[in-house]
Amino acid sequence: MRTLFRFVLLALVLVVVALVSALTAMRFAIHTREVTVPDLVGKTPAEARRIAELAGFQFEVERQYYTSKIPAGEVLSQLPAAGTETRRGWEIRAAESLGPQRVNIPNLIGESERAAEINMVRRGLDLGTVAQVQIEGVPADQVVAQSPSASASSISAPKISLLAAQAPEQQAFVMPSFVGQTLSTATAAIKDSGLRIGKVTVSPATQDSASALPQASSPPTQATTVSVVVSQNPAAGSKVLAGSMIDFEVR
Repeated sequence: MRTLFRFVLLALVLVVVALVSALTAMRFAIHTREVTVPDLVGKTPAEARRIAELAGFQFEVERQYYTSKIPAGEVLSQLPAAGTETRRGWEIRAAESLGPQRVNIPNLIGESERAAEINMVRRGLDLGTVAQVQIEGVPADQVVAQSPSASASSISAPKISLLAAQAPEQQAFVMPSFVGQTLSTATAAIKDSGLRIGKVTVSPATQDSASALPQASSPPTQATTVSVVVSQNPAAGSKVLAGSMIDFEVR
């Protein structure tokens, strides 16, 4: 019994030692791969990329900003910051200086979105975000506001965000049922709703029944105001937009 106990205890000790050794080895391996992020501020993007790659990092210029603190064409800021301990292979993201602001912000209000974008590109500016809003009486796609405003100074990024007018959404209706109503009643309701009457046809069943009736009482082959609706298209419950055409079959 004692021999079995000693064997189990020895096995547990060996397992613990193995785990400690593995954790120590992993920690050592991780720390040996950590390197210090180099300082790239003030370097040209080409120089910064070369330094970053020699240190085992990737490098990417993500943004550009106006500033009088760093000459144009040099790295303005970086992330991670210089001196940070991190693993090899990580990407250093940088912002490039455009130097002091050299362009005037144009007045784009009143222009179309496309014309405003062309105007910006000609001046070396970029299009930022574009938001749209419905404004009564303003043509769709017309710029109604901008940020930064015209002739603004001390701006940080060479981008202009726009607010443009949006085309009004067409009014939608849930199609009611006109079956059983006279054509004149249905027509009046359709026109009051901003819809249009489309094709009106006489039910074939009504025309076929003419042979079973006396000649003097044959049903009409053309729709009249007192004709009764027997079917419609679109069907009741369908969603229709203002100005849509509604077809009727009558008897």
